Amino acid sequence: MMRPSHRQLPHPRTGDLFTSPVRPGSGWPGDPATRRTAVAATSADVVTMAAAARSLSQLDAEISVCRACPRLVQWREDVAVEKRRSYADQPYWGRPAPGFGSPRPRIFVVGLAPAAHGANRTGRVFTGDRSGDFLFGSLYRTGLANQQTVTDSADGLVLNDIRVAAAVRCAPPGNAPTPAERSTCAPWLDAEWRLTAGHVRVIVALGGFAWQVALAMIRRAGGAVGAPAPKFGHGVTATLQTPAGDVALLGCYHPSQQNTFTGRLTPAMMDDIFATALAISRAE
Repeated sequence: MMRPSHRQLPHPRTGDLFTSPVRPGSGWPGDPATRRTAVAATSADVVTMAAAARSLSQLDAEISVCRACPRLVQWREDVAVEKRRSYADQPYWGRPAPGFGSPRPRIFVVGLAPAAHGANRTGRVFTGDRSGDFLFGSLYRTGLANQQTVTDSADGLVLNDIRVAAAVRCAPPGNAPTPAERSTCAPWLDAEWRLTAGHVRVIVALGGFAWQVALAMIRRAGGAVGAPAPKFGHGVTATLQTPAGDVALLGCYHPSQQNTFTGRLTPAMMDDIFATALAISRAE
């Protein structure tokens, strides 16, 4: 088992020095945690702490220091120490990636998990890799983000009426979390939904797995998804009943390199998804 590195390297934008993984409360831009933030060490801890969270700031802090899945903890920290050669001169976040965006979102985006050299490096979900560039480029073009360049946690990115979250908060080996790891992490997403659901009008699911995650999240929150449950497809919209009112679930192919390089998902196709989400979110 590789141990976290005590060698300090400069943040790519601020120049401040950090270890890899980044210690909570050490000044990393956007770090929601402090040295006193409670740490979930087991799946039971996740259930208890997620249910007790009373604000997004508390939830984000506790997510960012979670250690409930030993395999994922070891993987994310090993990657943070080994690094990719092109980022060898940078510190890696090496911790779970909490949600990011508006605290009162009308659009809620669900993805799968952080990338090993993307959010696991930057500390901000869906940034630092080509999938994130594709996603946030679309959000910028549709007026949901203030910029299309998203390189690090201090780049000034602001999202408008939208929040982005992942079903699993740690970078998994092979981009494939186990069923047990998905189950352990689910209460964090449930809590994030509970704290934002009163504002959300549209859920955008990035890929078939995220679509299933969204349906399960709504069911656990006391909502109804219909029978048979709606099937995923790019551009497919389903109406879900929740205690806070009807919510539209909108499917979008995941902006993976496989999908974007082959043309299965083009910038225009993703722009259409978020233009549709924006229109639905603003309809009375």
